Amino acid sequence: MIGLLNLSCLGLGYVLLRNWVGAALCWLATAALLVVALPADVDGVPSGLLVGYGVFLLAVAADGARRGLRATLRIGASFRRLALPLALVLLAVPAGGSLAYGAARDEAKEQAMLELLAAADALVKSADGLAFDKAEPTFRKALSAYEDLGTKHAGSRAGKLVPDRLDAYYKTVSAPYEHKQYCAAIAPLKHLRELPATVDKDLLGSRPAKTDEPLAESLYECGTAALGVQTANPPASESLNELLDTFPQSAQAAKVEPAVRAAVKTRTTALTGSEPCDATAQLRALRSSLDNMPDPSLEGAAKETAAAVQKGDFACGTDQFKDKEFSSAVTTMTDYAKTYPNSPQAAHARSIAIAAEIAEEEPAAGKSLPPADVPGGERMIMVVSNDGPGEVELLYTGPMTGRVTLKACGTCKKYQTPLLVNSPKIKACSGPSSKYPKATLLLPAGDYHFLQKRAATGTSTAGDTKSSRTKIEPGYSYTNCLYVTSLF
Repeated sequence: MIGLLNLSCLGLGYVLLRNWVGAALCWLATAALLVVALPADVDGVPSGLLVGYGVFLLAVAADGARRGLRATLRIGASFRRLALPLALVLLAVPAGGSLAYGAARDEAKEQAMLELLAAADALVKSADGLAFDKAEPTFRKALSAYEDLGTKHAGSRAGKLVPDRLDAYYKTVSAPYEHKQYCAAIAPLKHLRELPATVDKDLLGSRPAKTDEPLAESLYECGTAALGVQTANPPASESLNELLDTFPQSAQAAKVEPAVRAAVKTRTTALTGSEPCDATAQLRALRSSLDNMPDPSLEGAAKETAAAVQKGDFACGTDQFKDKEFSSAVTTMTDYAKTYPNSPQAAHARSIAIAAEIAEEEPAAGKSLPPADVPGGERMIMVVSNDGPGEVELLYTGPMTGRVTLKACGTCKKYQTPLLVNSPKIKACSGPSSKYPKATLLLPAGDYHFLQKRAATGTSTAGDTKSSRTKIEPGYSYTNCLYVTSLF
């Protein structure tokens, strides 16, 4: 009886024996345990402390039993009859306390897991609205907490809430798609679709598969919106290639080729509008995208785009000439003739480039485009001689446009510019005819603009130019002497 009473954790056996020291030791041990154990937390009581307390209880129970066998208790017979059942009943104190503590600890664990769930929810909320590359680490941290609760603690109150949280997670991460921000939606939708590779598949269920349609739509909308946009990020080819590779049988993949053709047609039509250079730049961007898209279904569209770019280059150069942007027209039309030497318009492009080059020095030469075809009829002879140092290039435009290069005159020098009214006039090309390099032009009648451009020599600098005008009339022959003047 004394041993059982001591085993109740209250030291009542010692009290009955009036062994106050032993009773005090029991009370102190129990109080120390309660101080450490309460309030109950997730980690519970250290196992070493529990083992030590258990050994202490067994020791005081054994000591109480030993002392009780030799003790004479001053209690009545009726109390003796009740003491042993009471000792047995009091054993429920440590047992009940243990059960109550276990329940409290379990509740503490539940609360801790609910707090973990709430923390994960807060992470998702904090990342909502951020660019995905910045939000992804936060999203993954929250997802890791959801996975831990949903797999290792699936039976807990927090674990049972994880499926709803995953639904909310998918909705939050895919928000750009819901807002029709298709380019921004691609990365988060790919993240959601690829989660089974890193997260428990059973926990995710059918959620990843539901992202296929939104991802395919986002890739299509983002890619087609970037067609013809030079600064698009991501470029059209990146999004559309991924669509064709990942979802080749999707409805969106089937719409790629018609969308590309429609984009080409729209910009080709715009070549006849007021801004053909802008339309040409967009066509070049389209061609660049198609060059990076190897899908066989786009071969026809790629050929159409290349033809449209060629058409656009000529339309752009023509528009630049008409808008008096002569320097740009020279570059555009010169490049056209080099890039498309077999084009029926290559010769006309060279003529426009020559006329634009002359118009840079003599704007009147750019009043109208040079004709695409050389006029027929009578031609007049013009003999051009070079009476100056260095090679000279003569450009001309009018009813006929062209250029001719005359070799350097080895013995020719610059003429001094007349400074006085009575100064003798310059008599160029007055020496023997054979002295001067020559070229013969056959020109239809009409008004012409000429521009001579002389190469650098010891007495002449590159870029020495001179413009002039001449009217060619039927039935006459002409001579043109090219020379250089200077003040000294």
